[in-house]
Amino acid sequence: MADNLEVYLADFIREREIIEELRVRVFVREQGVPEELEMDERDMYCQHFLARRDGVAIGTVRLDLELKGKMGRLAVIQPYRRRGAGRQLVERLHQSARDAGLSEIWCHAQLSAQNFYSVLGYKAEGSIFEEAGIDHVTMRYSMVK
Repeated sequence: MADNLEVYLADFIREREIIEELRVRVFVREQGVPEELEMDERDMYCQHFLARRDGVAIGTVRLDLELKGKMGRLAVIQPYRRRGAGRQLVERLHQSARDAGLSEIWCHAQLSAQNFYSVLGYKAEGSIFEEAGIDHVTMRYSMVK
């Protein structure tokens, strides 16, 4: 059900407010992450992707190339979850990572999202740890098939 869904590499300077609002809505308001932890110094160095349905911003994710392909801050607002936007954001990020010559992507996945990443081919590794008051696990995706 991905009709009228556009996923693209965002211009972070121009679209920063939109990206911040999506992340604050999901991580701060829904999940209780402290706002001062949500937006960080890495944002300026990352590639940011936006998903829009019928022109309305509904999701975002970032790729940190300097941190060897760290994916983070995947957020899709509540009414649009489980409808393909998250998957398409990750697939678009994978395309950009391939273009940059990366051999893998890694992330700190919330335990509640571990199955989502597993379905996309990510493998969990290591122990569960807490980040911003939420249990996470490191997951990796090999770009080499």
